[in-house]
Amino acid sequence: MELKPGKYQHFKGKMYEVVGVARHSETMEELVVYRALYDSPEFGKNAMWVRPKKMFLEEVEHQGKKVKRFRYVDK
Repeated sequence: MELKPGKYQHFKGKMYEVVGVARHSETMEELVVYRALYDSPEFGKNAMWVRPKKMFLEEVEHQGKKVKRFRYVDK
């Protein structure tokens, strides 16, 4: 599945910006590279994260409903 770069909202409410998709050098697994669009007391401002693409795009159960883990918001 194609992943658009841009802003995404995590199902818990925080905003992130997808930078792109990278590959793990050993397993070739696709990983989403993304940046937090908030200042975290623990990780600082604009912390960078990676997550397996499959997990980034999956649905999770939240408040009794199936929702996307990350929802595309805008560029």
